[in-house]
Amino acid sequence: MPPSSQFFLLLSLLSPLPLALATSVHRCEAANGRITFTTLSCAAGESVSLQDVRAFTPGSTMALLPPAEPRETSGMKIQRKEPTVVGQAQDKCGNLITARQRREAILHQRVIAGMTQQDVESALGKPDRISIRNSATSYRYDTLRGRSANVEFDEKGCTKEKAKSRTAKSPH
Repeated sequence: MPPSSQFFLLLSLLSPLPLALATSVHRCEAANGRITFTTLSCAAGESVSLQDVRAFTPGSTMALLPPAEPRETSGMKIQRKEPTVVGQAQDKCGNLITARQRREAILHQRVIAGMTQQDVESALGKPDRISIRNSATSYRYDTLRGRSANVEFDEKGCTKEKAKSRTAKSPH
């Protein structure tokens, strides 16, 4: 067989026939209005109508909606407005800092007023010492080279101010 005839034979075997992609489906409507689609026959007492169903070939498209009408928008001025916050989550520290400020402080390992105990532990890790007096809690972090940091929390578990850092006195 010459190469061109082999090519055409292969092409004809691989390309689907339009008739092979189409089928008929029975649309069965019962007396109560219930509609059933089936390739089998309908039940007794149901009205039958044939529906022609075609499978789409890859790459073919069919518009579901009519095309949109082009409109002039150059003369229209759209003013953007900031969204209005109707409800806002209230944290136990009274929303002294925003979520962005909290996230940046944790990432940079800083402590700022309005952070919770969990925020401080996320930023600095577990404290070396915890002391509780009356209703106030204090976290102490000992670092290398004799430095330490002390973070104080109020009765709600919120930081009062920036962490205080101290240098231990040298024995010399």
